[in-house]
Amino acid sequence: MEFSPPLQQATLIKRYKRFLADVITPSGEELTLHCPNTGAMTGCATPGDTVWYSTSDSPTRKYPHTWEITQTQNGEFICVNTLRANAVVKEALSSESILELMGYTTIKSEVKYGAERSRIDFMLQADCKVNCYIEVKSVTLSEQGNGYFPDAVSLRGQKHLRELMNVVMQGERAVLLFAVLHSAITQVSPARHIDAKYAQLLCEAQQSGVEVIAYKAELSDKGLSLISPLPVCLI
Repeated sequence: MEFSPPLQQATLIKRYKRFLADVITPSGEELTLHCPNTGAMTGCATPGDTVWYSTSDSPTRKYPHTWEITQTQNGEFICVNTLRANAVVKEALSSESILELMGYTTIKSEVKYGAERSRIDFMLQADCKVNCYIEVKSVTLSEQGNGYFPDAVSLRGQKHLRELMNVVMQGERAVLLFAVLHSAITQVSPARHIDAKYAQLLCEAQQSGVEVIAYKAELSDKGLSLISPLPVCLI
């Protein structure tokens, strides 16, 4: 996935009110960006980091600029726009770049399902195969190369795990896919120190037959693409 038009560069002043961030451009202009990320963004929003942002030409947007990528002062790249996770996964599914999810002919997005009235990110279908339900989670929290999810207590994430377990109980296939959007991460684990309930449910989900996989994106200010599987450690 390439960013088109190209992203623009600025320096982060601060993130605030969850969805806003102030930056200063190389020319000295101060801008307020929309921050499309509901998480804590730990390690992704340090003042002084380089921010790469896109600009919308929509006349109805109050904040036309969107924060897409953080380039840390250590040179690490992090995609903070969580909407990009689903887009890059869909691209990988379409090109059959995810080994575990090859062989399907139809990809559906945002399909309603489950007892808790959820929407699955993707449902794959093919003749002679059971439906495959895929929930995508963006991983950006990095501690010494370990990636953790979630970065804040996630009741929604807990609900999704319960829904995936029900999918398996009904005889269909369920996959939790961690899309790793941080260049320094080398493996993924549940964040027990942040959301112990989610970690417990994730272990239960895997034991019940939910498949848990992780794929890492190659990241730069030019674009991103899922390129390689990473180990998932649930212990």
